Amino acid sequence: MADYHSIYKGPEGQTTQWDDIQRKMGNLPAKEPVKQADPFTPEKEETKNKDWVDSKAVEELTELDDEFDDDRFLEQYRQERIQQLKQAQKKAKFGTLEQITRSDFVQQVTNAGEDVYVVVLLYKDKVAESAMLGECLTELAQKYPQSKYVKIISTECIPNYPDKNVPTVLVYKDTQCLQHLIGLAPFGGPRTTPEQVALALNRFGPICRREGEEDTPLSMQDIRELIKSLLIQQSDKVKDSKQEDELDD
Repeated sequence: MADYHSIYKGPEGQTTQWDDIQRKMGNLPAKEPVKQADPFTPEKEETKNKDWVDSKAVEELTELDDEFDDDRFLEQYRQERIQQLKQAQKKAKFGTLEQITRSDFVQQVTNAGEDVYVVVLLYKDKVAESAMLGECLTELAQKYPQSKYVKIISTECIPNYPDKNVPTVLVYKDTQCLQHLIGLAPFGGPRTTPEQVALALNRFGPICRREGEEDTPLSMQDIRELIKSLLIQQSDKVKDSKQEDELDD
């Protein structure tokens, strides 16, 4: 028949008089200290006010569309804050012709940001026209810093890209390539200037416009410059054709 015994244990840390005597005689190890439970501290509720809204990024604020259903003031402020942050992103300043690599392309060009125009120069150091166009774009980048200007070695961007197509300019906006311009011909030929390059780029959007001028139409002076560049381009083609005919003779 099984022998059942009940063992009584007092509260944790409590010992009997017999155990205390045995410890004094060295027959039992010292009593371990009783572990005290950490006092309960209720979690402090985060205060949601204007400062809290200001601390959030635009992506976080966009996800909080149901957060302030019971607070019309903060809901209105959240929406205003989203617009402020988006406007700040649109006005991001660049100001230089930045060198990038192939691994940078997606981040720096394709995902440059909403409503940001990106001008990409594909170049080769050994192609003289690359340097000329690069100088023009460097000046435009400083003059119109609301658009982004980058350059990348042609064959690093596109393997086996033919040198005869260098320089090439790509125009990107909102992850899409809007246009590609090969050589100096689209910009007025070998006598091209920063002003002519700006006019050519503005055919695809307000790329070379100062802040607040996005919807400003081309002035008569702009039109004259564009016509002049086209005439020069046509004249150069005629001269090249004549030279080729003379060589054939």
